[in-house]
Amino acid sequence: MGGQIVNTEIAMKRLYVGGLSHSITQKDLMDRFGKFGEVEDVELRTKTDEEGLPYKTFGYVNINISDTNLKKCLTTLNKSKWKGGILKIEPAKESFLHRYWTFTSTLNTVHVTFTVKSSRYKAVE
Repeated sequence: MGGQIVNTEIAMKRLYVGGLSHSITQKDLMDRFGKFGEVEDVELRTKTDEEGLPYKTFGYVNINISDTNLKKCLTTLNKSKWKGGILKIEPAKESFLHRYWTFTSTLNTVHVTFTVKSSRYKAVE
């Protein structure tokens, strides 16, 4: 019997979910992604124009999920129509603050601060 070995190890993943309609709630996302793993947290963000009208809604889902279920989730939900939007789902990019904390935690005696100028990060001693 030749069987395929499947990785069933569950790990925390942070997923970016774009293409959401403006009426989506955190509960909607928890229910939708809960079919694939244990949803720990959902963040919803809506960008608005100068008049305060929403033009882009997206979110982040933190989910405990196996690699197999992650593939099922992406195959099933990515580019699917849902509640008036077309979903775009991908692993979330690591935030700047997380990279900064990781970087500074590796430094024992050197202190580095960053200033922002023209959308570039510059190290200042």
